[in-house]
Amino acid sequence: MSVIVTDRGFGQDEWQGPIIDLSPDTDPASLTAAGDALIRIDFPSFADGRGFTLARLLRASGFSGRLRARGHVIADQYAMARRSGFDEVEISEELAARQPEDQWLDRANWRAHDYQTRLRG
Repeated sequence: MSVIVTDRGFGQDEWQGPIIDLSPDTDPASLTAAGDALIRIDFPSFADGRGFTLARLLRASGFSGRLRARGHVIADQYAMARRSGFDEVEISEELAARQPEDQWLDRANWRAHDYQTRLRG
């Protein structure tokens, strides 16, 4: 079972529609219209940041649907995931036990604590 992380904390997966799974090396130009599908991008390792780039490229190309990161995303990367365009993160129950909800919620105010905003401030 997976845990869904949003800005409100931990929850269950309640998505009922179609899901398009992408690997982090997917060429965004090769994607067709996703319609009402959720796009889920896999993170095979917390050190593999290609999924963040893919999310940013999907948003820049006009995708406005639900975008989910899945796999080895850690709490420290939550703000980056949100800034890249992800709506939520799907993690394993084991990761949720090692990095409890409060660690993720500490990063939920991702708009106020980014490096570029601090530089401009």
